[in-house]
Amino acid sequence: MSRQSSAHAPARAWQRMLSGRRLDLLDPSPLDIELEDIAHGLARVARWNGQTHGVHIFSVAQHSLLVEAVAEDMAQALTPGERLGILLHDAPEYVIGDMISPFKAVIGDTYKQVEARLMGAIRLHFGLSATPSRALAALMKRADGAAAFHEAVRLAGFAEEEAERFFGKPRTLSPASEELLAPQPIETMQQRFAQRIMALQDARGRR
Repeated sequence: MSRQSSAHAPARAWQRMLSGRRLDLLDPSPLDIELEDIAHGLARVARWNGQTHGVHIFSVAQHSLLVEAVAEDMAQALTPGERLGILLHDAPEYVIGDMISPFKAVIGDTYKQVEARLMGAIRLHFGLSATPSRALAALMKRADGAAAFHEAVRLAGFAEEEAERFFGKPRTLSPASEELLAPQPIETMQQRFAQRIMALQDARGRR
């Protein structure tokens, strides 16, 4: 191929996963989503750009488990499908990473569009609707904010007053949620995230 022809080739918009899948970021297919890729990726993506205390990163996989636990504290009558949707709330980040909110604001709608397409494909892969209900989306937002407050104060060096301005003042965490604030090894969180997904899928099948 000549230098001229390669210069005009379309930019690559897909990522090859360790499972062998080739995921198109512009038109993601539910058929190209694999749990092993999601768990592997999220366990290696650091929250807060890695600016957290501790030997281990605080991964998006661990954050996702924390948000599910916090949401369950807030609304204990959740179905397995609703809990699954909450656990997957940041799943697109296995492809696009965890961009901090200030940078998302700079990028604008382009990021949101790519994220929304990936989220729809992921949810469909797991047998959920492409988008959550309005009530579940509101609960996810509340639980995500509560988790972010505690992460900010315990792990990311925020003063409580500063974290409260950005994330609100949540209630005290339950023991199950507290346990998920201690950063764990990558392999541990990869396994726990995947096992929790599979347990919720099994529970949905039994209903």
